[in-house]
Amino acid sequence: MSHLPDTLCYLDGAYLPLNQAKVSVLDRGFLFGDGVYDVVPVYGRRLFRFDQHIERLDRSLGKVRMANPHSRDEWLERCRVLIDAHPAEDQTVYLQVTRGVALRNHAMPPDIAPTVFMMASPMHRPATHAVREGVACVTADDFRWERGDIKSISLLGNVLARQVSADVGATETILFRDGLLTEASASNVWIVQSGAVFGVPKGGHVLEGIRYELIRELCAQEGIPFALQPISAAQVHGADELMLSSASKEVLAVTLLDGQPIGEGRPGPIFQRLYSAYQGAKAAQSI
Repeated sequence: MSHLPDTLCYLDGAYLPLNQAKVSVLDRGFLFGDGVYDVVPVYGRRLFRFDQHIERLDRSLGKVRMANPHSRDEWLERCRVLIDAHPAEDQTVYLQVTRGVALRNHAMPPDIAPTVFMMASPMHRPATHAVREGVACVTADDFRWERGDIKSISLLGNVLARQVSADVGATETILFRDGLLTEASASNVWIVQSGAVFGVPKGGHVLEGIRYELIRELCAQEGIPFALQPISAAQVHGADELMLSSASKEVLAVTLLDGQPIGEGRPGPIFQRLYSAYQGAKAAQSI
């Protein structure tokens, strides 16, 4: 355990060094991946779109039939303690709730206490050259489970999908199901065509990223047409621009897909406008 950082974490009511935190081997998160999580970005020690992240955590908990163990203000208080204790100015705060500890049985046991874990980590945003030049991605069939709308800690499918791109030195794996775009292994995906931004409709195969609403807001602010609709693989490969969004990537241009350039092979004007607007939003929407 000595190689783990000794930064402060929160586990079931106690603050302690991360390298001293332990959970039972009978925790259902460990045995079944029976839990949910969220990740809140922090800029200059201020939480970005905190309420939206807590609301999504609450939705995920409801979908797996778990009660939210903390109120909004309790989550906020614990986040602030961890942020204040961490040396980095820009961070991510990880929140995880599992169903708790019980003898191994697939059925949901009644009346057990959930396990709540939180930690702060340094924010790792894309490198300057990646923002300036764009990144390469690859495509794959979406072989994950049918409930991508739940932000579940059961992430083996996403791990395997991400490794497809990691194996070839690419940034992300963009996924398709029955010929239609879903998302990437750890990002939402956007295309630009004729000056408009398009994303896929929210549904069971797509996690509703917090940036879903943020991208819509930024497009409205910038006067950029925005719509959600089914998007084919051909539309992705033939897009004028292609972008990823996530808590750590913010908004990032994809300029090479499966070895072929997207558009003119460099970040386009819509990306530039959204990236600039995103930086402004970070100051305006943090608490």
